[in-house]
Amino acid sequence: MIGDFTYNTPTTLVFGKGVVKGLPEALARYGKTVLLTYGGGSIKKMGLYDEVMRLLRGFKVVELSGIEPNPKYDPSVVTGARLCKENNVDVILAVGGGSVLDCSKAIAACAMYDGEGWDLISGKVKATAALPILDVLTLAATGSEYDCGCVISNTALSDKRGYVDPLLYPAVSFLDPTYTFSVSPWQTACGTADAINHVLEQFFSRPTSTFNDGIMIAAIRSLMDNVLVALKEPTNYEARSELMYVCSWGCNGILANGSGYSGWPMHSIEHALSAYFDITHGAGLAIITPRWMREILSDRTMERFVTLGRSLFGFDASLPDAEMAEKVINAFYSFFESTGIPMHLAPLGVTADKIEEMADHILAYDDTSQDWAYVPLDKPALIRILKASM
Repeated sequence: MIGDFTYNTPTTLVFGKGVVKGLPEALARYGKTVLLTYGGGSIKKMGLYDEVMRLLRGFKVVELSGIEPNPKYDPSVVTGARLCKENNVDVILAVGGGSVLDCSKAIAACAMYDGEGWDLISGKVKATAALPILDVLTLAATGSEYDCGCVISNTALSDKRGYVDPLLYPAVSFLDPTYTFSVSPWQTACGTADAINHVLEQFFSRPTSTFNDGIMIAAIRSLMDNVLVALKEPTNYEARSELMYVCSWGCNGILANGSGYSGWPMHSIEHALSAYFDITHGAGLAIITPRWMREILSDRTMERFVTLGRSLFGFDASLPDAEMAEKVINAFYSFFESTGIPMHLAPLGVTADKIEEMADHILAYDDTSQDWAYVPLDKPALIRILKASM
């Protein structure tokens, strides 16, 4: 069944080898003073920084470097917003992966707000304006290049928030898969795990439709097949291009059109994990996924597992439903493990003494126990999932 929905994605995707050459023309529509945002220096090592700076001749460029994985409100967002205000920035250009783009989205809103920027990110205040954002993507993962959301950590509060606002859609996203050739095996694996989880969060919902299920199963299959190729052959353009393209569709709403709302429980759990322990987002999601699946498995949710077993993994359709579901859960565990992700939290530095506090945090900020969730998770359920993941 297809439910009611309204859908709009105003972002222009420009995809392919060498597309960055169109950057000056695209930027010029918005002004001449650019805040250039990037991370820890990988774009300089790969030569992309020099390429972008050549293209930005004729623009006034203000730089914000050092944006962290799990981007931080302070210093990155605070500093970026200040630079925009001090330099009358017209447009933001994010060059990097999802963390750089997420941080840039938050900056875009905070730069147009006179109060404390965390008020916007935490949902206390609604933004009324944001600077335009363009991006040159270097990592296939979050889908932030094609959606209006970002995730920002506030270390002072041990908090990590998803911030969604239609004002935050990028105007133009330049996607050249060759820029992902140098991405490390770890980031390739974790980025793909993040994208797979984006799809799964929307697959586990009610009601659903045959069409949406088909798109999502194809997306997961593509991600699983192509990441294994990319890990063996980092410069395989076909694999890298498909990963980059599929990742872009993870969070922009099209996969969930007309479906019920899942509540995104695995992201709620992982946001608490990385707020407290600053672990890699995709790794946390990979570890949480099979434990969450086992927690929610019941007669009511069985159909979703059976559909995955038959359509995604090609398991024997005559298998009993419970056996099929168990095989699905084990298949995801084995797949994530095969990409090099340790399938327990302890090796990533997570300690069990914070489990109850994290469960309280999840309920306080995301309240996974509400009836609108596909499967509500109360505190005991959250604790079971986290303990099983250790």
